[in-house]
Amino acid sequence: MSLTAISPIDGRYAKQVTALAPYFSELGLIRYRVRIEIEYFIALCELPLPQLAGVDKATYPALRALYEQFSEADAERVKTIETTTNHDVKAVEYFIKEKLKGLSVEPFLEFIHFGLTSQDVNNTAIPLLLQEALTEQIEPTYRKIYTRLQELANQWADVAMLARTHGQPASPTRLGKELLVFCERLEKQLGMLANVPAAAKFGGATGNFNAHKVAYPSIDWQSFGNEFVGSLGLERSQFTTQIEHYDMLAALFDTYKRLNTILIDLDRDIWTYVSMNYFKQKIKEGEVGSSAMPHKVNPIDFENSEGNLGIANAIFEHLSAKLPISRLQRDLTDSTVLRNIGVPFAHSVIALNATLKGLNKLELNQAAINADLEANWAVVAEGIQTVLRREGYPQPYEALKALTRKNEAITASTISEFIDGLDVSDVIKGELRTITPFTYTGV
Repeated sequence: MSLTAISPIDGRYAKQVTALAPYFSELGLIRYRVRIEIEYFIALCELPLPQLAGVDKATYPALRALYEQFSEADAERVKTIETTTNHDVKAVEYFIKEKLKGLSVEPFLEFIHFGLTSQDVNNTAIPLLLQEALTEQIEPTYRKIYTRLQELANQWADVAMLARTHGQPASPTRLGKELLVFCERLEKQLGMLANVPAAAKFGGATGNFNAHKVAYPSIDWQSFGNEFVGSLGLERSQFTTQIEHYDMLAALFDTYKRLNTILIDLDRDIWTYVSMNYFKQKIKEGEVGSSAMPHKVNPIDFENSEGNLGIANAIFEHLSAKLPISRLQRDLTDSTVLRNIGVPFAHSVIALNATLKGLNKLELNQAAINADLEANWAVVAEGIQTVLRREGYPQPYEALKALTRKNEAITASTISEFIDGLDVSDVIKGELRTITPFTYTGV
């Protein structure tokens, strides 16, 4: 942990997000740029361009080693070159040419970055690194929350619990079902991610393959671009300016924002259940809940999660609102903004880890849940009046309203006396007596 880091994701929480560094760090971005340049050069050799027909395919492993074995020293060399070029992608091109000097491909080095603009590299490298980060690190972390909620929902499937609408006692529910609400919401949003293409721009300076076409007019560059981008597992946008229009990226960020919003809702609900004493939290030896009050065990994991999810969503919202907007064929605002795409995902991962930690510390306090049900017999009024409606009893809602709106406690005895006084058969009275806060939980 760096004590001088400005951002907590590079300081206090750095250990939690180290797995994201190979994708979202400066080194990661440079490595992916090198990968795009090398794979593009190999694709040109495979066409082949007439001038590249002599490239020996046996050199491909050595070429790919440039990004497969990319080191921190390599990244430092690129940054050193950038101090002269003042251009990050051009520095990558010069780095590759420098590394390949003396090899059999040296006569062909001018075909590195051939016909490309920097955004052809960036707008394939960034969606590629993002796609791999999501698949390998981020989405599995969301899945862990989903899986844990499913486990707890199964564990607590039969736990009757007082529901609260508008904060007031309402028709009882089951704890497991309440957790399944979040499972279903998460599942649907995770499913929507599969429908968002990983879009890339690859088409030259203003999206028209101008340089490619003037050099090799007989080649179908659109088909080449589609195949090359497709080989990376991405989908090439067919009509672009100098940059990808980022609409699909915005859709992706909006979906993750919704996932995080669902988790904020979960965090707040669990926090509230803890405050209601429905859950106790496992105590870890040596931990302190409050600097002043020794008795406290605060629900800090859910609070930490909520805070980090809020920061993540604020950045996701800016990214999805800003990136699709660029003046004419391009302005530079997307460049500096894109450098921050790892930040909301880092905050999200920190939050998810906190939520998971909090869920794993929960211990059901059955006594508190049961006491709350016992103290709120009024909630069976809905069930009783519904059965009476079925039987054609006159104004059953009003009868129950008169009973339950009195300024006195409604108890099991109160309900039993009310049922005794109803002008219905003993069979119906027996049916009504089976309705208790512990059994009136629906399906």
